[in-house]
Amino acid sequence: MNKKNTLSKVIVYAILIGGVLVCIFPFLWMILTSVKTNAEALAVPVKIFPAKIRLEGYQNVLTKLPFLKIYLNTIISALVTVAAQVTFCAMAGYAYARINFPFKNFLFTATLAVLMVPGTFFILPQYRIINSLGMLNTIPALFLPNLFSAMGTFLLRQFFLSLPQELEDAAYIDGCNRGTVFFKIMLPLVKPGLVSLGILTFRFAWNDLMWPMVVNTSTEKMTLSAALSYMQGQYITDFPGIMAGALMAVIPMIVIFAIFQKQFIEGVAHTGIKG
Repeated sequence: MNKKNTLSKVIVYAILIGGVLVCIFPFLWMILTSVKTNAEALAVPVKIFPAKIRLEGYQNVLTKLPFLKIYLNTIISALVTVAAQVTFCAMAGYAYARINFPFKNFLFTATLAVLMVPGTFFILPQYRIINSLGMLNTIPALFLPNLFSAMGTFLLRQFFLSLPQELEDAAYIDGCNRGTVFFKIMLPLVKPGLVSLGILTFRFAWNDLMWPMVVNTSTEKMTLSAALSYMQGQYITDFPGIMAGALMAVIPMIVIFAIFQKQFIEGVAHTGIKG
Protein backbone atom coordinates (compact mmCIF):
# COMPACT_ATOMS: atom_id res chain seq x y z
CA MET A 1 0.00 0.00 0.00
CA ASN A 2 2.83 2.41 0.84
CA LYS A 3 4.51 1.73 -2.50
CA LYS A 4 1.24 2.31 -4.32
CA ASN A 5 0.62 5.56 -2.45
CA THR A 6 4.17 6.73 -3.16
CA LEU A 7 3.83 5.87 -6.86
CA SER A 8 0.49 7.65 -7.15
CA LYS A 9 1.95 10.76 -5.47
CA VAL A 10 4.93 10.71 -7.83
CA ILE A 11 2.59 10.50 -10.83
CA VAL A 12 0.39 13.32 -9.53
CA TYR A 13 3.38 15.57 -8.79
CA ALA A 14 4.89 14.80 -12.18
CA ILE A 15 1.65 15.80 -13.91
CA LEU A 16 1.39 18.98 -11.85
CA ILE A 17 5.01 19.92 -12.53
CA GLY A 18 4.46 19.27 -16.23
CA GLY A 19 1.39 21.54 -16.16
CA VAL A 20 3.38 24.29 -14.43
CA LEU A 21 6.16 24.05 -17.03
CA VAL A 22 3.64 24.28 -19.86
CA CYS A 23 2.09 27.37 -18.28
CA ILE A 24 5.32 29.25 -17.56
CA PHE A 25 7.19 28.29 -20.75
CA PRO A 26 5.63 31.09 -22.89
CA PHE A 27 6.55 33.63 -20.21
CA LEU A 28 10.14 32.34 -20.00
CA TRP A 29 10.38 32.35 -23.80
CA MET A 30 9.22 35.97 -23.84
CA ILE A 31 11.95 36.93 -21.37
CA LEU A 32 14.66 35.07 -23.28
CA THR A 33 13.58 36.49 -26.64
CA SER A 34 13.58 40.04 -25.29
CA VAL A 35 17.34 39.84 -24.62
CA LYS A 36 18.27 38.24 -27.96
CA THR A 37 19.19 39.80 -31.25
CA ASN A 38 16.63 39.61 -34.04
CA ALA A 39 18.84 37.07 -35.84
CA GLU A 40 18.90 34.84 -32.76
CA ALA A 41 15.12 35.15 -32.38
CA LEU A 42 14.64 33.96 -35.99
CA ALA A 43 17.43 31.37 -35.99
CA VAL A 44 16.76 27.84 -37.26
CA PRO A 45 17.30 25.57 -35.42
CA VAL A 46 15.83 27.47 -32.52
CA LYS A 47 18.24 29.02 -30.02
CA ILE A 48 16.76 28.90 -26.55
CA PHE A 49 19.42 30.97 -24.80
CA PRO A 50 21.06 34.08 -26.28
CA ALA A 51 24.82 34.13 -26.85
CA LYS A 52 24.91 37.39 -24.92
CA ILE A 53 22.26 39.29 -23.00
CA ARG A 54 21.33 42.39 -25.00
CA LEU A 55 18.95 45.22 -24.11
CA GLU A 56 18.45 46.57 -27.63
CA GLY A 57 14.89 45.28 -27.62
CA TYR A 58 14.00 47.43 -24.62
CA GLN A 59 15.76 50.43 -26.16
CA ASN A 60 13.90 49.97 -29.44
CA VAL A 61 10.47 49.79 -27.86
CA LEU A 62 11.17 52.92 -25.83
CA THR A 63 12.44 54.88 -28.85
CA LYS A 64 10.13 53.66 -31.63
CA LEU A 65 7.00 54.26 -29.56
CA PRO A 66 5.98 56.97 -27.06
CA PHE A 67 5.96 54.12 -24.55
CA LEU A 68 5.45 56.11 -21.35
CA LYS A 69 2.53 58.02 -22.91
CA ILE A 70 0.98 54.76 -24.11
CA TYR A 71 1.50 53.21 -20.68
CA LEU A 72 -0.30 56.16 -19.08
CA ASN A 73 -3.18 55.84 -21.58
CA THR A 74 -3.56 52.17 -20.67
CA ILE A 75 -3.50 52.88 -16.93
CA ILE A 76 -6.13 55.63 -17.23
CA SER A 77 -8.40 53.51 -19.42
CA ALA A 78 -8.09 50.45 -17.17
CA LEU A 79 -8.65 52.31 -13.89
CA VAL A 80 -11.68 54.23 -15.16
CA THR A 81 -13.17 51.03 -16.61
CA VAL A 82 -12.65 49.14 -13.33
CA ALA A 83 -14.12 51.94 -11.18
CA ALA A 84 -17.18 52.36 -13.41
CA GLN A 85 -17.90 48.66 -13.85
CA VAL A 86 -17.52 47.81 -10.17
CA THR A 87 -19.80 50.72 -9.20
CA PHE A 88 -22.53 50.18 -11.79
CA CYS A 89 -22.48 46.37 -11.64
CA ALA A 90 -22.69 46.42 -7.82
CA MET A 91 -25.78 48.64 -7.98
CA ALA A 92 -27.41 46.58 -10.73
CA GLY A 93 -26.51 43.27 -9.09
CA TYR A 94 -27.98 44.39 -5.77
CA ALA A 95 -31.15 45.62 -7.47
CA TYR A 96 -31.66 42.35 -9.34
CA ALA A 97 -30.94 40.27 -6.23
CA ARG A 98 -32.75 42.21 -3.48
CA ILE A 99 -35.25 44.70 -4.88
CA ASN A 100 -38.62 43.76 -6.34
CA PHE A 101 -39.66 46.05 -9.18
CA PRO A 102 -41.79 45.66 -12.32
CA PHE A 103 -40.31 43.58 -15.16
CA LYS A 104 -37.28 42.62 -13.06
CA ASN A 105 -36.95 39.12 -14.50
CA PHE A 106 -37.45 40.38 -18.04
CA LEU A 107 -34.80 43.07 -17.64
CA PHE A 108 -32.37 40.61 -16.06
CA THR A 109 -32.92 38.18 -18.93
CA ALA A 110 -32.34 40.99 -21.41
CA THR A 111 -29.12 41.89 -19.59
CA LEU A 112 -27.88 38.30 -19.78
CA ALA A 113 -28.87 38.14 -23.45
CA VAL A 114 -26.06 40.59 -24.16
CA LEU A 115 -23.62 37.81 -23.23
CA MET A 116 -24.99 35.69 -26.09
CA VAL A 117 -23.95 38.24 -28.72
CA PRO A 118 -20.30 38.32 -29.86
CA GLY A 119 -18.57 41.51 -28.81
CA THR A 120 -17.49 42.24 -32.39
CA PHE A 121 -21.15 42.88 -33.30
CA PHE A 122 -21.12 46.02 -31.16
CA ILE A 123 -18.00 47.57 -32.69
CA LEU A 124 -19.76 49.32 -35.58
CA PRO A 125 -22.60 50.92 -33.56
CA GLN A 126 -20.15 51.90 -30.81
CA TYR A 127 -17.84 53.46 -33.38
CA ARG A 128 -20.70 55.45 -34.90
CA ILE A 129 -21.72 56.72 -31.46
CA ILE A 130 -18.17 57.79 -30.62
CA ASN A 131 -17.84 59.41 -34.05
CA SER A 132 -21.12 61.31 -33.65
CA LEU A 133 -19.86 62.63 -30.31
CA GLY A 134 -16.68 63.87 -31.98
CA MET A 135 -14.49 61.78 -29.67
CA LEU A 136 -12.36 59.81 -32.13
CA ASN A 137 -8.65 59.81 -31.26
CA THR A 138 -9.32 60.72 -27.63
CA ILE A 139 -8.62 58.92 -24.36
CA PRO A 140 -12.32 58.76 -23.27
CA ALA A 141 -13.10 56.89 -26.49
CA LEU A 142 -11.02 53.99 -25.15
CA PHE A 143 -13.22 53.30 -22.12
CA LEU A 144 -16.69 54.80 -22.75
CA PRO A 145 -18.20 51.61 -24.29
CA ASN A 146 -16.87 49.48 -21.40
CA LEU A 147 -18.37 51.26 -18.41
CA PHE A 148 -20.97 48.53 -17.77
CA SER A 149 -20.74 44.74 -17.89
CA ALA A 150 -23.54 42.17 -18.06
CA MET A 151 -21.16 39.51 -16.78
CA GLY A 152 -20.18 41.71 -13.84
CA THR A 153 -23.84 42.28 -13.00
CA PHE A 154 -24.50 38.54 -13.00
CA LEU A 155 -21.40 37.87 -10.89
CA LEU A 156 -22.30 40.35 -8.16
CA ARG A 157 -25.96 39.35 -8.22
CA GLN A 158 -24.86 35.83 -7.26
CA PHE A 159 -22.91 37.23 -4.31
CA PHE A 160 -25.82 39.33 -3.06
CA LEU A 161 -28.16 36.34 -3.37
CA SER A 162 -25.81 34.29 -1.16
CA LEU A 163 -26.23 36.71 1.77
CA PRO A 164 -28.98 35.90 4.30
CA GLN A 165 -32.12 38.03 4.12
CA GLU A 166 -32.06 38.39 7.91
CA LEU A 167 -29.17 40.87 7.63
CA GLU A 168 -31.31 43.32 5.68
CA ASP A 169 -34.36 42.76 7.85
CA ALA A 170 -32.39 43.49 11.02
CA ALA A 171 -30.95 46.65 9.45
CA TYR A 172 -34.39 47.92 8.46
CA ILE A 173 -35.70 47.24 11.97
CA ASP A 174 -32.83 49.36 13.33
CA GLY A 175 -33.96 52.25 11.12
CA CYS A 176 -31.53 51.95 8.19
CA ASN A 177 -32.70 53.03 4.75
CA ARG A 178 -31.96 51.30 1.47
CA GLY A 179 -28.80 53.28 0.78
CA THR A 180 -27.34 52.60 4.22
CA VAL A 181 -28.07 48.89 3.92
CA PHE A 182 -26.37 48.75 0.53
CA PHE A 183 -23.25 50.78 1.32
CA LYS A 184 -22.68 49.92 4.99
CA ILE A 185 -23.86 46.31 5.25
CA MET A 186 -24.22 44.48 1.94
CA LEU A 187 -21.35 45.96 -0.06
CA PRO A 188 -18.58 45.11 2.48
CA LEU A 189 -19.84 41.50 2.60
CA VAL A 190 -19.31 41.00 -1.14
CA LYS A 191 -15.75 42.29 -1.14
CA PRO A 192 -14.37 39.06 -2.73
CA GLY A 193 -16.80 39.52 -5.60
CA LEU A 194 -15.82 43.15 -6.05
CA VAL A 195 -12.13 42.20 -6.11
CA SER A 196 -12.77 39.39 -8.62
CA LEU A 197 -14.73 41.68 -10.90
CA GLY A 198 -12.07 44.37 -10.56
CA ILE A 199 -9.25 42.00 -11.56
CA LEU A 200 -11.18 40.51 -14.48
CA THR A 201 -12.17 43.97 -15.71
CA PHE A 202 -8.63 45.31 -15.31
CA ARG A 203 -7.25 42.38 -17.32
CA PHE A 204 -9.80 42.94 -20.09
CA ALA A 205 -9.16 46.67 -20.26
CA TRP A 206 -5.38 46.24 -20.07
CA ASN A 207 -5.30 43.67 -22.90
CA ASP A 208 -7.96 45.21 -25.14
CA LEU A 209 -6.65 45.24 -28.70
CA MET A 210 -9.36 45.60 -31.32
CA TRP A 211 -11.36 48.55 -29.96
CA PRO A 212 -8.36 50.91 -29.44
CA MET A 213 -7.18 50.15 -32.98
CA VAL A 214 -10.62 50.92 -34.39
CA VAL A 215 -11.42 54.10 -32.49
CA ASN A 216 -7.95 55.69 -32.37
CA THR A 217 -5.42 56.00 -35.18
CA SER A 218 -2.90 58.19 -33.39
CA THR A 219 -0.16 56.18 -31.69
CA GLU A 220 -0.09 58.59 -28.76
CA LYS A 221 -3.77 57.84 -28.04
CA MET A 222 -3.46 54.05 -28.11
CA THR A 223 -3.07 51.43 -25.42
CA LEU A 224 -0.19 48.99 -25.02
CA SER A 225 -1.67 46.04 -26.90
CA ALA A 226 -2.63 48.12 -29.91
CA ALA A 227 0.62 50.09 -30.00
CA LEU A 228 2.82 46.98 -29.78
CA SER A 229 1.02 45.50 -32.78
CA TYR A 230 2.41 48.38 -34.87
CA MET A 231 5.93 47.07 -34.29
CA GLN A 232 5.16 44.11 -36.53
CA GLY A 233 6.48 45.03 -39.96
CA GLN A 234 5.43 43.70 -43.35
CA TYR A 235 8.85 42.19 -44.09
CA ILE A 236 10.92 42.53 -40.90
CA THR A 237 9.55 42.26 -37.39
CA ASP A 238 11.49 43.31 -34.32
CA PHE A 239 10.68 40.29 -32.17
CA PRO A 240 13.00 41.24 -29.27
CA GLY A 241 11.37 44.69 -29.16
CA ILE A 242 7.86 43.22 -29.20
CA MET A 243 8.74 40.73 -26.47
CA ALA A 244 10.38 43.47 -24.39
CA GLY A 245 7.27 45.64 -24.69
CA ALA A 246 5.00 42.69 -23.89
CA LEU A 247 7.09 41.87 -20.81
CA MET A 248 6.87 45.45 -19.53
CA ALA A 249 3.14 45.46 -20.28
CA VAL A 250 2.37 42.26 -18.37
CA ILE A 251 4.18 43.22 -15.15
CA PRO A 252 1.25 45.23 -13.64
CA MET A 253 -1.13 42.30 -14.15
CA ILE A 254 1.25 39.92 -12.38
CA VAL A 255 1.67 42.32 -9.46
CA ILE A 256 -2.08 42.90 -9.09
CA PHE A 257 -2.88 39.19 -9.16
CA ALA A 258 -0.10 38.44 -6.67
CA ILE A 259 -1.56 40.99 -4.24
CA PHE A 260 -5.23 40.04 -4.60
CA GLN A 261 -5.00 36.35 -5.53
CA LYS A 262 -6.67 35.19 -2.29
CA GLN A 263 -9.72 37.41 -2.79
CA PHE A 264 -9.83 36.58 -6.49
CA ILE A 265 -9.83 32.81 -5.97
CA GLU A 266 -12.38 33.13 -3.16
CA GLY A 267 -14.60 35.28 -5.33
CA VAL A 268 -14.54 32.93 -8.31
CA ALA A 269 -15.14 29.91 -6.05
CA HIS A 270 -18.27 31.50 -4.54
CA THR A 271 -19.75 32.79 -7.81
CA GLY A 272 -22.32 30.05 -8.16
CA ILE A 273 -23.37 29.60 -4.52
CA LYS A 274 -26.95 30.61 -5.11
CA GLY A 275 -28.89 31.35 -8.29
